[in-house]
Amino acid sequence: MLPLFLTAATVQTTAAAQPVPIRLHPENPRYFLFRGQPTVLISSAEHYGAVLNGAFDYVPYLKELHTKGLNLTRTFSGAYREVPGVFNIPNNTLAPTPEDFIAPWPRSSTPGAADGGNKFDLNQWNEAYFRRLKDFCKQAGAQRVIVEVVLFCPFYEDSLWDVSPMNARNNINGIGTMPRNEVYTLQNREMRALHEKLTRKIVEELRDFDNVYYEICNEPYFGGVTLDWQHHIADTITETEKAFPHKHLIAQNIANGSAKIENPHPAVSIFNFHYASPPDAVRINWNLNKPIAFDESGFKGTEDAVYRQQAWEFLLAGGSIFDHLDYSFTAAHPDGTAPVVEPTPGGGSATLRRQLKILKDFLTNFDFLKMAPDETTIQGGLPEGATAYCLAQPGTAYAIFVRGGNQASLALSLPAGRYRAEWLNPRTGAIEKTEETEGGSVTLASPPYIEDIALRVKRI
Repeated sequence: MLPLFLTAATVQTTAAAQPVPIRLHPENPRYFLFRGQPTVLISSAEHYGAVLNGAFDYVPYLKELHTKGLNLTRTFSGAYREVPGVFNIPNNTLAPTPEDFIAPWPRSSTPGAADGGNKFDLNQWNEAYFRRLKDFCKQAGAQRVIVEVVLFCPFYEDSLWDVSPMNARNNINGIGTMPRNEVYTLQNREMRALHEKLTRKIVEELRDFDNVYYEICNEPYFGGVTLDWQHHIADTITETEKAFPHKHLIAQNIANGSAKIENPHPAVSIFNFHYASPPDAVRINWNLNKPIAFDESGFKGTEDAVYRQQAWEFLLAGGSIFDHLDYSFTAAHPDGTAPVVEPTPGGGSATLRRQLKILKDFLTNFDFLKMAPDETTIQGGLPEGATAYCLAQPGTAYAIFVRGGNQASLALSLPAGRYRAEWLNPRTGAIEKTEETEGGSVTLASPPYIEDIALRVKRI
């Protein structure tokens, strides 16, 4: 029974007043609805340590994303951290010093953790961590940036498990006596309870944020993470949010590259892939009618071009999220001005972020909710060795990206009508050629270009 002073109408009004979190768009659930606008998520963002690394100033970081028109960041919960030098990442934001590491659990007064600090007490919450997590989400929301909260991550090597608060050597609770490849299973009752408790706490703390969704586990195909454990975490999120007025989306990381998704968990709405070039993951999972994400890029050198091209190809193949892992963000350079040099396992720069904004603006210039991948419009005319992707609303609008060569004469098959064609430079955003044409079998010759070019065709 409701208290006498709290009527059912009051409860309904309060629930309605709370912001609705980012959700699948009701007209096309392969894309998103955020604050009333159809949304595609595109970013070039730091290496997931913005919350757990106290030395990282996330305010200029988030402002830089917003300034460049980008709208997504991933952040790890602190159940996993890295150590300096791992994976050849200099100034890694996910590898804080022991003094700067802010975990969900507080340090105790007992010395002896592997990183030289005191051990953690897994029976207590570190309120400083949750204040920081919520402020990060608040600041991100002010910049219209969506936060993908990554709850867990496998331990790729012993050095990473060695410093985890969940390792028994680093806590006073005796939890975590198993090897690293047995942490994320349902076999150990105490570890499972710890995961459930952390999941519930984070979900409860972030219940009122409209710019948050959850990823169960980063790259669960490494380190012994079991599928039933992943499903259990999804169930824990769902159960925790049962009484919430609004629910948050849940993402599952499926594979590196591509894989056919079979029997997806009903609570999972976003399917994440890493290093998903070429974008086969979109094509083979199109029937799911859900967002397919290129959730992490890298390992293709430090130059901008390859990651710009991956983004264009993936999104014009029908993907709805592209998140580049940008190593130019460091604790010393939270505005993204750190130079990225070999052997860093990826790229990142202000130039690339500007180029990704060009892509985002290009897509939002279309009614992309009505578009789908098209393999019939382009009949030929590509330079030797070049590839092309087309997103189309047949007879109305066509978004085309050509990678490779230096000039194309695209043979297109268009329904009857009159069209305006604009060739866009993906590096600068400049419109380099415009023409009008009738439908039918037409040939559109591009201007000369370097590396790649985009074509926008709209019925007039």
